[in-house]
Amino acid sequence: MASIHKDVLIDAPADKVWDAIADFGALHTRLVPGFVTDTKLDGDARIVTFANGTVAREILVDCDQARKRLVYAIISERVKQHSASVQVLADGPTRSRVIWIVDVLPHEIAPYMDAQMDLGTLAMQKALARTA
Repeated sequence: MASIHKDVLIDAPADKVWDAIADFGALHTRLVPGFVTDTKLDGDARIVTFANGTVAREILVDCDQARKRLVYAIISERVKQHSASVQVLADGPTRSRVIWIVDVLPHEIAPYMDAQMDLGTLAMQKALARTA
């Protein structure tokens, strides 16, 4: 299984960053606008439309307020296994560190996922630093 790790610094306090990440249905408006163009809630899942036209159903596995950690999974025909966690850590009073880890199969999809995560982290930095 491929494991992709992103460690992202955000110029915003941890509570503010966590509030945007924990808002499960607001990817397109609060967390990664532009990278995600639409998000619709469907029970414990969200239907996410990405800027490149890809649509994914992401299932909420856990949202741990105390640890500022959200876990989600994707089940699809194209992806055999996809589980992800996003955790926010304070890096001083005005900055945060976001740790985003995705475990995915098949291995061949890992370079695509890695590149998409890079785009997502850039959108996250831009959106959250702007609102700080």
